[in-house]
Amino acid sequence: MATAMVGWLRRQLPGVVALVLVVGVFFAVRLPSASSTERAELASAYGFAPMNIALPGGYEQQTIRKVNKDYKQIDAWISSVGAGVAMNDLDGDGLPNDLCITDPRIDQVVVTPTPGKRSQRYAPFALNAAPLPMGYAIAPMGCAPADLNEDGRMDLLVYYWGRTPVVFLAKPGADGLTADAYTPAELVPNAGGTTYSGPQWNSNAVALDDFDGDGHVDVYLGDYFPDGPVLDDRKSGGVAMNKSLSNATNGGEDHVFRWTGASASTVSFMEARGVLPKPVSKGWVLAAGANDLDGDQLPELYIAQDHGKDALLYNRSRPGKIEFSLVHGVRTPGVPKSKRLGSDSFKGMGIDFADFDHDGLYDMFVSDITTTFGIQESNLQFISTAKNKTELRSDLRDGKAPWEDRSADLGTAWSGWAWDVKIADFDNSGQTAIAQTTGFVKGEVNRWPQLQELAASNDAVVSDPYWWPHVRAGDDVAGSQRLHFFVKDGDRYQDVAKELGLAVPVPTRGIAVGDSDGDGLLDMAVARQWDEPAFYHNTSPSKGSYLHLKLTHDTPAAPAGGGLAAPGSPVVGAQVTVKTTDGRVLLGRVDGGSGHSGKRSDEVHIGLGTGVTGPVQAHLRWRDRTGTVREQDLRLSPGRHSLTLGTQAKEK
Repeated sequence: MATAMVGWLRRQLPGVVALVLVVGVFFAVRLPSASSTERAELASAYGFAPMNIALPGGYEQQTIRKVNKDYKQIDAWISSVGAGVAMNDLDGDGLPNDLCITDPRIDQVVVTPTPGKRSQRYAPFALNAAPLPMGYAIAPMGCAPADLNEDGRMDLLVYYWGRTPVVFLAKPGADGLTADAYTPAELVPNAGGTTYSGPQWNSNAVALDDFDGDGHVDVYLGDYFPDGPVLDDRKSGGVAMNKSLSNATNGGEDHVFRWTGASASTVSFMEARGVLPKPVSKGWVLAAGANDLDGDQLPELYIAQDHGKDALLYNRSRPGKIEFSLVHGVRTPGVPKSKRLGSDSFKGMGIDFADFDHDGLYDMFVSDITTTFGIQESNLQFISTAKNKTELRSDLRDGKAPWEDRSADLGTAWSGWAWDVKIADFDNSGQTAIAQTTGFVKGEVNRWPQLQELAASNDAVVSDPYWWPHVRAGDDVAGSQRLHFFVKDGDRYQDVAKELGLAVPVPTRGIAVGDSDGDGLLDMAVARQWDEPAFYHNTSPSKGSYLHLKLTHDTPAAPAGGGLAAPGSPVVGAQVTVKTTDGRVLLGRVDGGSGHSGKRSDEVHIGLGTGVTGPVQAHLRWRDRTGTVREQDLRLSPGRHSLTLGTQAKEK
């Protein structure tokens, strides 16, 4: 018996050794995670109180979109985008306490005050595009605030599936915020009439910035589906699906518009054609971000593609001429293609910028699909490897992108079916946190197995919607995923959304950030797909100092007196670098409107931490209205400041 047992053990030895090795490797490479107690301690520096957002009544609600007959079996999939939110100062009261919400349930763009003490300033209302032509198969996808006609009041750029964008210009003589306070104007001239007959663009992302460096805000518009009747259930045909899940270049063509002039009641743009490489321009865009990365006051453009390679475009423009060139991460042994900037095959769905390691250079965070046992790609937390801006600029000019993805090491690689991402200092600690939306289609029938079959399919099959798995009303794909809130824990990040009460099992899309009540803490609004949007008032107990800057052009705005106040035109793209006495470098910028479907307010908010009580050194760099680059060093006390930027910076 003993001899037989020994023989049996010897025969099993290879399997036992293999099992021990597998278990050993698992514990060796398993990413460390914080305990519930440790996460609670991390979360204690933050706090958010959920509040209801007032919405207008009287609109018939839907739970899924009507779609082209060719898309009928995947109508829930087609209905998975369109919830967006922006936070800004629309009524000129000096606070970003107004929201512009795109709500798929009513297919309206709603303007409403943030909840709180000043929520009774006006009643929520929906924008009215009349007398511009609209149509049966048109739906808004997002809203981006900007002072497009440069009169000192915030206008609204609304983009759609089924038509070209509409600019809602704030009326100088409007008596408060109502639907009548805006004059709608076409971004792209069309035939007019009562029923829309122009190009059927299907736009899903915008980025607003001064791309050509002439001192005026330009528009990048990213399209998803090719032009066609995506939302017209009366039609069959005229639509398409991506020809690949990772390298598709048959999407809607992107568009770049250069600002050419404005008056009190008008604004004009000219489309700059051929500025994007064709494989990039025909991608399937879900997010875009603009930011000056190398310090020349020309913003680079990051385009997040759903079914193809993301693109980082280096800005080589000059006034009147927009020009970009593609840059790519350097290929090195051990780094897979999908971890290289500009070469990835992941499903790019969100983008934001921050200086995570305080080296004075911007890093990037890109949202992807990262569901365990589903489609487990990876978020991409790209950390700059350049020594300084001079070296970075040289690399970019040579077509190289010196950033490395460190999301796995930092603990941010996996979160879910991820969308918008906003990076901000929510507790004024001097360290940014990462807020990220997740979730896809909520229902009762799990469709992950069929989706995995699609993910493993040949690219020749996926271009035909017939072969796609049914995703209809009642089906579920990542429908119970939750908002994530990553905070720094030593050398890694931990998700403390559950501890903060943010982890509601509802698909979320856009995130807007701003200090809506002027208390020095950044609040957050979240758009939910097929559910009510949520507002989170910041209740952090932190006593950290902060620098909050409102930076506006010094050119005359509309005259004071009656109508909406004109607090000034934001200096989009202005950069702020703060150096603290303990040697930290902190970056901030005036964001014109980047991300998926969420738009932060245009103030610069920089947390300084608890050790800073006196003035700090702030370096400002901007372009004035002539396109001239200006810079100035200031000593600023912690708190709120309003500065006008012309040939020099002046405090109001």
